[in-house]
Order: sequence, then C-alpha cells, then structure tokens
Amino acid sequence: MGLKKLFINTIGCQMNVYDSGQIQSRLAPLGYEPTDNLAIADVIILNTCAIRAKAEQKAFSFLGRLLPLKETKPELIIAMGGCVAQQEGQKVLSRMPHVDLVFGTHAIRRLPQLIQRIAATRCRIVDIEMAATISADDFTPSHPGLSSDVSAFVTIMRGCDNYCTYCVVPYVRGREASRTPDEIVSEIEHLVDHGVREVTLLGQNVNSYGQKEGFCNFAQLLDRVNRIKDLVRIRFTTSHPKDLSEELMLAFNRLEKLCPHIHLPVQSGADAVLKRMNRRYNRQQYLDKIGLLRTIHPDIAITSDIIVGFPGETEEEFEDTMSLIDQVGFDGLFAFIYSDRPNAPAVRFENKIDEAIKKERLQKVLICQEAFTRKKNRALTGSIQEILVDGLSKHLNYISEDRPTHDGKDGMQWSGRTGTNKIVHFMQEAPADAWNQMLTGRTMEIMIEKAMSHSLWGRPLS
Repeated sequence: MGLKKLFINTIGCQMNVYDSGQIQSRLAPLGYEPTDNLAIADVIILNTCAIRAKAEQKAFSFLGRLLPLKETKPELIIAMGGCVAQQEGQKVLSRMPHVDLVFGTHAIRRLPQLIQRIAATRCRIVDIEMAATISADDFTPSHPGLSSDVSAFVTIMRGCDNYCTYCVVPYVRGREASRTPDEIVSEIEHLVDHGVREVTLLGQNVNSYGQKEGFCNFAQLLDRVNRIKDLVRIRFTTSHPKDLSEELMLAFNRLEKLCPHIHLPVQSGADAVLKRMNRRYNRQQYLDKIGLLRTIHPDIAITSDIIVGFPGETEEEFEDTMSLIDQVGFDGLFAFIYSDRPNAPAVRFENKIDEAIKKERLQKVLICQEAFTRKKNRALTGSIQEILVDGLSKHLNYISEDRPTHDGKDGMQWSGRTGTNKIVHFMQEAPADAWNQMLTGRTMEIMIEKAMSHSLWGRPLS
C-alpha cells in the first residue's frame, strides 16, 4: 500500500487537538501519513470549533480557499469535522460544493470507512450521528504528542450537562459521558512508553468525572494517574466552579505530580449575569473556593475565562467583573466578547450589547489583566524554577521584549514550562543536534533573570 498524505487543520480547544491526534491514528492504517503541505495532500481535514462566531468564520474561510486546489486536483478528499460540522451538517455541503465529507464529534471512529467509501465512489457524505455513551471503540492509542513528544492531551470524558445559556457544547458534543479509569490509565501508559512526560486530562467539566457512570471520582482518578511510572507531570482542564470539591483541592498538596495550576472559569463577577448564564454559583461562592485553594496551596496559579457583553450586562455589572479580577489577581485570563451561537438559549435573550461597547469592555479587561500578569512574573525574578523542557523555542530568531538578547556565545534558545504553567526561555551553549535528546523532556532548574509580559527568561543551574 503506497503512502498517502493527510493534512489536518485544527481550530479550537485542546479537545480538538486531541481529536486530531485520534484522526491521525485512525487513518494511519490506511496508509495516510501527516503533511504540512496542502499542495501534496490526498486528504484535507478541517477540525472545527463552534464556541465563538469568529472560529466558525475562520473555518469556512479556510474551506473557501481550498476550491482552486480541488479544481486542479479532483481526486482530493476535503472533509470538515468537529463542532461546526456537528452543528451545520448537510448545510455545509450546500454551502461548500467542493467539500466531500462532513463528520460530527462522535463520528471519528467511523472516519476510515467514510474516507474509503468516498475514495471508491466519489460520493458526498454527512455523518453527524451521536451516541449516548462512550465505548472503548471511540478511542484508539494516540500518536504521542501531535505537536510535542513531551506533553500530550488525554480526553477523559466528552459532552456536558451544564447547559450554560451562552454555550453550544451540549448540542455539538452531546451529553456528559466518562471513559473508564482503566482505559484512561492504559492510554497514558502507552504515551509514557513513547516518551511523553506530561499529560493534560481533558473534559468540559472534569470535576464531575465518573459521577453518572459510578466510576471513581476525579480526585481518585488523579491518584491512579499519579502512580504511573515515568510520568513527570499531570495537568487538567476545565474545572466548573460549582463542582470543585475540597477533596480535589487537597490533591494539589497530596499528589507530587499534579501541577499547581488550575483553570477555573468564572465568566462574570456579577451575580445577576451569572444567573442569566445558568452558571449555578454566585460571586461569593467562587471567591470562597479561590480562598480555600490558596490556603491549601499558597503558590497555586489560577487562570480563568471572562465573557464581556453578555445580553443585558449593565455598566455596573461589568464593573463587578472588573472588581472580581482585581480582587482575585489571576495569573492569566482568556477574555472573550459574547457572540450569539446557534441553539444556545442566550440567542433569544433581549438587551443585546452594542459591539463597540463590548470591544471597549474587552480592552479594559485585557489591560487590567496584563498588569497582574506582569506583576506576578516580576515576582519570580531571582527565584529558582523547575521546568519541563519542551524543546527549542519556536521563534529562535525573533528579538523582542519576550526574548532578551544574550551575550553572544554560541548556543540555541530553548523553552519549557514551570509547574504553574509559565513559559521559561533559556540559552544552552551547545549545538542543538548535540543536545536535543538530552534536554527535551528533562526537568531543569532555572534561575529567573528577567520577567516579560508573557514569559520568563532564565539561566540553567545545571
């Protein structure tokens, strides 16, 4: 069987990155190997995100640009997968006549048969059937680290039962369902055997893992993962504040491999907005959990999500969000402008906020958070941080505030992350080919010499 070329474009969250790894693994037995060159691809797959309007627009823009390539190469198979595919279904084929396949979030395991059928008959297919439960057939041993051999994502559950009024996840990924602990541990062991040293456990709400199925809870699952030999670090995302238990918080002190970082989306600092969002906690309950986390682990890094311009958000409610950001002092924030999404209840809400006001509020959030991030980074200057080396820095020749010039000695710029998920760059005074196998995947102690807006610069101590 001759090798064929597979191009995957992934848009969206870490779960989509994981799904793209699953796609690659599923198609490898058919002779498809990955390429980053569109021109030579035999199959092009766009893995999409529907959480925000901008991501959906980006997806259709990419597909539109493929039309000339399809016209010159009719045998090319073009497929759209992921959340937009699940949401739009047949409409994608009508809108994009050069697309051959639309497959939903539960159809990845059927993808090889779908691709084979299209290659043989040149038909066009829509497969957006969803399953109520997870089976072992839904997952296959991953190609370790789609973007890195050091770190990898592992999906432990899919779907969501929270039905936040702004969110489409329950409609495009289905109801919440968890994988068995044995399957999860087996996949991580496979990844570690292939060189992975850090895993991030993924779910829309990992805090409710296993509850519906009667499995162990999430803190107990972390116990099992923590015992995996040669695994160095564990991360997870995302946590819903309403389900964050004290048992899970205590795990940050109890489990030596669990990184001291939690992403805990708050979305708004105003109780009235949180109620309209159907978040099922209030401002004080969120702040109480932040306080307990910092009591249990004073050095824990806390990041969050903020949505500005939710329907009906008054200036006073927005100021409540700003005051919460000021009160918590997050290590980092992902801030977004609210946009209507198909099927989400908030589409029908009145008192939509003007776009200019939403953009103004977003800038205020970003400027405020920038100051906190700089302050927290500067506080690390002079400290010794243990990092897990990812490999060579991505922008080796780019000199900026986030990459200080060095003293001219020969060497290469490397990067890694602290347990609190802060990026650290450093110079290694040796040719990259001599050090790659020795440094990538290692933990190293770095003396932090300079703090920038989004990263740190340091000197190896060994």
